[in-house]
Amino acid sequence: MLPMPSVSVCIPVYKGERFLAETIRSVLDQTYREFELVVLDNASPDESGAIALSFRDPRIRVVRNPSVLSQPDNWNRVVELSRAPLVKVVCADDLLHPRCLEFQIGPMEADPGLAVVASRRHMIDEESRVIVPRRGLGGLTGVRSGVEVARRVVRSGANPIGEPGGVLFRRDDFFAAGGWRADRKYIMDLDMWMRLLEYGEFLGLPETLAAFRIGRGSVSAENEQAIYEEQRLLLEDLGGSEHFQVRSVDLAVGRMLAPAGRARRRALFAVSKLAARRSDRAAA
Repeated sequence: MLPMPSVSVCIPVYKGERFLAETIRSVLDQTYREFELVVLDNASPDESGAIALSFRDPRIRVVRNPSVLSQPDNWNRVVELSRAPLVKVVCADDLLHPRCLEFQIGPMEADPGLAVVASRRHMIDEESRVIVPRRGLGGLTGVRSGVEVARRVVRSGANPIGEPGGVLFRRDDFFAAGGWRADRKYIMDLDMWMRLLEYGEFLGLPETLAAFRIGRGSVSAENEQAIYEEQRLLLEDLGGSEHFQVRSVDLAVGRMLAPAGRARRRALFAVSKLAARRSDRAAA
């Protein structure tokens, strides 16, 4: 067995054959080398498992579920398979900047009081072209308390922290917090970040260290209404939390701005679909 890695990068994949190789390469190209890469194939009927197995890097472990699990269960299992004290989950169509781990691991190892380190990310289309650059962490760069982050999240009416690829967390905190929740299927990431912040502080890095892909068939694009409803419920939960001390004015602003956040998501999906149609016409 290889020595214990400093960080586990985990890729849960289901029907991910189109983008998986690019995602894996973005992990293997990291300047920080002391990691393991765990790819969990959720009994995909396509070539996802074969693509993962085609990489011969000894840091990769490929595991296949005997049957298809729900997304929350699959994501919990991939973290359970990890060995390192620090964990990053990367969706099977997203990308990491080559220095992502280098920039994020140092602060986490230096400061045991940090529970979450996050960065900005690009929003990309199906051809990996940037459609919105340097998105996220408005007002959340630097070290922030959980209270500060909760108030900013509630006021935003959206997810200013971002998706899993831009976030690093501690494995022990993940299990103490209860893992990914099935009843928050479409906002599992934001819900998880806030529960992790009950165990330590937040560090927002100004660098853009990940890319989140918005495709025609992505979970985000196909479930926009569910995302909106779950996010609204989460904001109300945060507003009622004694730990996070969210104020009534924060909730009032968040309720007012939530429709604007929804409109921004719809605009991103529309831009991605337009770019995809252009690519289809060019290839025809």
